[in-house]
Amino acid sequence: MRGRREAARTRRLRSSAARGPGMAENRPPGPQATALIYDENMTRVRLLWDDPECAIEGPERLTATYAKLCHRGLAQRCVRLPAREATEEELELVHSPEYVAVVKGTQTMSKEELQTLAEQYDAVYFHPSTFPCARMAVGATLQLVDAVLTGAVGNGMALVRPPGHHSQRDAANGFCVFNNVAIAAEHAKRSHGLQRILIVDWDIHHGQGTQRVFENDPSVLYFSWHRYEHQSFWPRLRESDYDVVGQGPGRGFTVNVPWNKVGMRNADYVSVFLHVLLPLAIEFDPELVLVSAGFDSGIGDPEGQMQATPECFAHLTLLLLPLARGRLCAVLEGGYHLQSLAECVCLTLQTLLGDPVPALSGDPAPCLSSLESIQNVRAAHAPHWASLRHEALLQEEGATLGEEEAAMWSRLDSAFVQDQALAALGKLLALLDKILTGQIRAGIAVSPTASAAMAVAVRRGLLSCGAQRLLCVAIGDLDIPEDLRDNGRVVLLNMGGKEQPEAAPSPMCIHLGGREATEPGTFLLALTSLILPVAYSFQPELVLVVLGPDCGLRSLDVELLTRLLQGPVGGRMLLLLQNPELPLVEALAWALAGRALPSTLGPFFSASPKQALALTHLCRQRQLDWPMLQVSVT
Repeated sequence: MRGRREAARTRRLRSSAARGPGMAENRPPGPQATALIYDENMTRVRLLWDDPECAIEGPERLTATYAKLCHRGLAQRCVRLPAREATEEELELVHSPEYVAVVKGTQTMSKEELQTLAEQYDAVYFHPSTFPCARMAVGATLQLVDAVLTGAVGNGMALVRPPGHHSQRDAANGFCVFNNVAIAAEHAKRSHGLQRILIVDWDIHHGQGTQRVFENDPSVLYFSWHRYEHQSFWPRLRESDYDVVGQGPGRGFTVNVPWNKVGMRNADYVSVFLHVLLPLAIEFDPELVLVSAGFDSGIGDPEGQMQATPECFAHLTLLLLPLARGRLCAVLEGGYHLQSLAECVCLTLQTLLGDPVPALSGDPAPCLSSLESIQNVRAAHAPHWASLRHEALLQEEGATLGEEEAAMWSRLDSAFVQDQALAALGKLLALLDKILTGQIRAGIAVSPTASAAMAVAVRRGLLSCGAQRLLCVAIGDLDIPEDLRDNGRVVLLNMGGKEQPEAAPSPMCIHLGGREATEPGTFLLALTSLILPVAYSFQPELVLVVLGPDCGLRSLDVELLTRLLQGPVGGRMLLLLQNPELPLVEALAWALAGRALPSTLGPFFSASPKQALALTHLCRQRQLDWPMLQVSVT
């Protein structure tokens, strides 16, 4: 029965998408399409009395944003799904019947009665159209979730108001009437049978309403960063601090990152994703990602007073897309500077559509206040997550390693053997030239001599095409020429291969030897704690990924590496393989094209204590060279 109901829902969604406005210009529905939901009916609610606190939440937030999406041609590229009003039964998945009845009663109230009711809550206003508009905000969110989970589309965004993440079971709060995302998560569990849902709340205010709904629930991992300033910023709750991690069976599934200063920049936001959210999310392996997409955390917003530029949200979205087979639903929350809001939404939607992300601007060093928050959050969650458990081990063992552990790290010091058959490299060089001259964005090449091809490709990229910064991630037993190891414009990061004696440390050449280096647990830890932070710190113009002999990585790990490294380099990537196995080549081609993973990430593997300690020690050694490696203030 359930299979027939799901198939019928898919047919209805695809049919309604085909009838959506402007469908002649829109992308056809399908598992790789991006949905957009917007309905002018949600602009009917506006403030009817003088209240400077609430005045910033107006209908222009939607109209200005949608106009920008149309001007950029982004709305026309999306599948347009119709919004609908949620049923009262759906609202009661999260809210009490008594509270739903109170909001329903606002439809017949006078302005004076509406104002009197609003004064019973914190930072809320009501309008005679509040109930139908708030129902439509929920219904639009459910439409998007259904479309994604039935395969009618791959991902999407819902432009809704009122926002939702502050609203609670029995109370409106902070402009929010019904909790759109929390209801969507409950709907996904009950109607689609999902068991693991990740909610990422990047609004600048703490979504205490969402947190309270799921604080005992291990099926929902709730992540929120928020302006906190040691409990002096609204909503001024002790439960918003880093050491509040959930209750009962939900302990460890509430992740709070408090910002205790304003002015957080791109590096601070990306660092929290790399060092807190991604390790936990990869271990949790969600079946659906819901983003409470509040853009008051962007530059120019009067509420947030932060400095993150619009392209930062493109990178955050890209980092989330490998999760849950790409099934990501972004739902608008806050955002009160109209120009900044519209630009941030555009960059987020572009990334969902598969466009390359712009370069991340600004200093790559996170500030001391954000490092303090990262350090505290990781320590608070280390008892609950295997991906952070090495934090506790490090405290027990101390910051120094013994000779056995230190010997695992070395530079590759092998002689380069010149490949005489340069003609065999012609196709590789032609492909590289097209990438560096902007004719194509990325490519895959196969060579029976990966070491020689790698050396030629690096030299060609530096000399013939003038790349100033090239990142080479080499996996397996590969020879790295001496003249490239301290070039100054090339960062060489090698995992696997033969272990070598410790040489003089070089920030430009990092090597983790031995078969353990490419085991799933070690690789996943290295990906989030070493490879991506170095890449974001270096800001390369080209990434060369080389899979050499005895690569040892699972196909899934190589796909993750390929997808996540596209962010720091704007998608300009060359993959060089020694093993031309067709399934791997096909998987990497899909990864470069931005297609979703065919399945979730599967069982989580932990790094061995020895490897975890060595990797943590190396990151501490190199954090002065690569500032995004930092995870603490010490």
